[in-house]
Amino acid sequence: MKREIIITSDGSSSIYLPEWDEPYHSKHGAIQEAYHVFIMNGLEYFKGKEKLSILEIGFGTGLNAFITFIESQKRNVQIKYTGVEAYPVLPEEVKQLNYVEQLQAKGMGQVFKKMHTAPWEKANEISKDFKLIKQEKSFLQVDDNNLYDLIYFDAFGPDKQPELWSPKIFEKMFLSLKDQGILVTYSAKGSVRRALQSAGFVVERLPGPPGKREMMRAIKKSI
Repeated sequence: MKREIIITSDGSSSIYLPEWDEPYHSKHGAIQEAYHVFIMNGLEYFKGKEKLSILEIGFGTGLNAFITFIESQKRNVQIKYTGVEAYPVLPEEVKQLNYVEQLQAKGMGQVFKKMHTAPWEKANEISKDFKLIKQEKSFLQVDDNNLYDLIYFDAFGPDKQPELWSPKIFEKMFLSLKDQGILVTYSAKGSVRRALQSAGFVVERLPGPPGKREMMRAIKKSI
């Protein structure tokens, strides 16, 4: 499927799929959306915790992993980060992404590059406190149990790939999380909320990022 590099409203780049009329991130701002959904309402939820295990559904451009690395340095937290991606971004596309500049992450260009050049299916030490495992597979193939504190659910929209927002998928996510773990996603669709609840999650609606009224956070709570 054809992919194009675009610039979103906050100046940060993203990838756009013309055939689906679907961007990888919000056109209102890729970085703004990532920080709001995954950092402010995800990583921040575990403020004070010294170690975290994170699963990202949709590694894509590596933006969420990169800003998580930046924030982990500020917060002095050890991160084990697993990113699942069925269709990896190409090296020539990575070169066109402007996240290092837009985030004013001086000296971290090599970190972003390393995240993309690191071999798949292996544990990679991005820093002494940040380990990255990239898995090239369908989200339907996720089969973990009680491994993660936090899931960044960043799949393409439910209107484009409804099978990735089904009770079946969220049951896999539920099993993958530790007790009291959370899943955060930009979507606030009623069908997604019901699928999450069907899988056993307690779901809360939260204010959304720029251009979006709401988002959701789902919590795995013991009975």
